[in-house]
Amino acid sequence: MRVWVSGASGFVGSVLVPRLAQDGHSVVAADREVDVSDAGVVDAAIAAAAPDAVVHLAARASVAESFGAAETVARVNYAGTLHVLRAVVRRAPRARVLVISSGEIYGGSDTPVPLDESAPLAPGSPYARSKAAADLLAEAFAARGLDVVRARSFNHTGAGQQEPYVAASFARQIAEMEAARREPVMHVGNLAAVRDFLDVRDVVDAYVRLLDRARAPAGAYNVASGVGRSIAELLETLIERSAVRPRVEVDAARFRPARPSIGDATRLRRATGWSPTIPFETTLAALLDDWRARVSAMP
Repeated sequence: MRVWVSGASGFVGSVLVPRLAQDGHSVVAADREVDVSDAGVVDAAIAAAAPDAVVHLAARASVAESFGAAETVARVNYAGTLHVLRAVVRRAPRARVLVISSGEIYGGSDTPVPLDESAPLAPGSPYARSKAAADLLAEAFAARGLDVVRARSFNHTGAGQQEPYVAASFARQIAEMEAARREPVMHVGNLAAVRDFLDVRDVVDAYVRLLDRARAPAGAYNVASGVGRSIAELLETLIERSAVRPRVEVDAARFRPARPSIGDATRLRRATGWSPTIPFETTLAALLDDWRARVSAMP
């Protein structure tokens, strides 16, 4: 299968592209040279690729940063998805399209219970609103006959993740403390927030399975562990694996009120047999080791 991947050099794309190649697929990797906010560029790229499948990863993905860049986030995340879907209709109408949505579109719940795909959308940030709009847009294209799957992925992390994402931010701070490049003070946001974390490799495995139309009918699928973990637990797990015991300080600029956000991936599991296989502790150990290596390589 020939697969066109946008955002191919990003955190998830850098794991997905080699996985697809390993599975025997021909991959056309598109990154910054294909500005998804430019309809003509996207149309030309998909026409040239002539794909059997499309994975649309390219996005502005930081919730925190989206509050200061709402217009850019909408242009990339919503308009970019529109351009990809229109280009597929014109240039590769038989292709399966995997649109990467987000668990953020649900806005969480008042109690820490897993949300399935029937939960109402209540996006609470510019990022989440742009993803909710793109998700609904993809549903509309599917209603017109395009083979579109929406992957509503909850939080994921692992080696290779950059800041400002919370796990990567903590891992970098710890690695810098261990290398005596930072004072032993950990700057944090809302440690009480509860999130559903996956390893990026498990997320990629879900995406690969969702490309198989014989397994997964078009529709929306949560990609989630079903387990809620507080940000405090995440931080404690990283610190336990480190050589430092920092003082923890809440940074007002990082603090955001948050409802629990946990996903129910029963639909994905029943359709494809997918389930997460990498333990949370293994994921965080890999992330911390990766940041140790990066910090040691810095001048």
